[in-house]
Amino acid sequence: MVRVTFLGHAAVLLEGQTTLIIDPFLTGNPMASVGPEAVQPDLIVLTHAHGDHWGDTLALAGKGATVVSTYEIAVYAEKHGAQAFAMNIGGRYAFPGGWLKFYPAWHSSSFPDGSYGGMPMGVVIEMDGRKIYHAGDTALFSDMRLIGEEGLDLALLPIGDTFTMGPDDALAALELLRPKRVVPIHYNTFPVIEQDGGAFAVRAAKLGVEGLALEPGEAVEL
Repeated sequence: MVRVTFLGHAAVLLEGQTTLIIDPFLTGNPMASVGPEAVQPDLIVLTHAHGDHWGDTLALAGKGATVVSTYEIAVYAEKHGAQAFAMNIGGRYAFPGGWLKFYPAWHSSSFPDGSYGGMPMGVVIEMDGRKIYHAGDTALFSDMRLIGEEGLDLALLPIGDTFTMGPDDALAALELLRPKRVVPIHYNTFPVIEQDGGAFAVRAAKLGVEGLALEPGEAVEL
């Protein structure tokens, strides 16, 4: 069993044999359900370097977590005292109970100080026999069909529009990905990305995908 907790914005906590957090923007996030002091991950997975995804990476790494991301993000993290494992799109990283693999995302990536953060990515994580896709920040792209061939139990898709896919494109993504369930992310944190997650979930159900518009702090078990 894997417990998936939406922490707000694009931050998601996965708990199985390994505890893994994706894009830990908690401090300064008006939607965050917890602060970094409440989380104790083994791994920190970053889809890209923007401040609303990099977030509390160094604070969590200071508690013993390993950063897993692009070469550029890993090197940056190491320069700031964190333990990191450098990867790139297409590679796999094994951890107790599973593995993760990075896929492309159509976006940009730079750190809050302007440093280049490498290519933006999405990630498929297999944990305790369940497969979860976190799309990161991305536009719709046709190769999502190939990602769907992994056989996804859950997709975490941005719906905020402006910087990522909006609800219509995220629904088109569902037709390519064909997951069993979908949780909308990256919306309502700021006025410019306000969307109706409940309405998106209803529309997803009409495509045969169970839509779960989780509130920050809510979880689903797979």
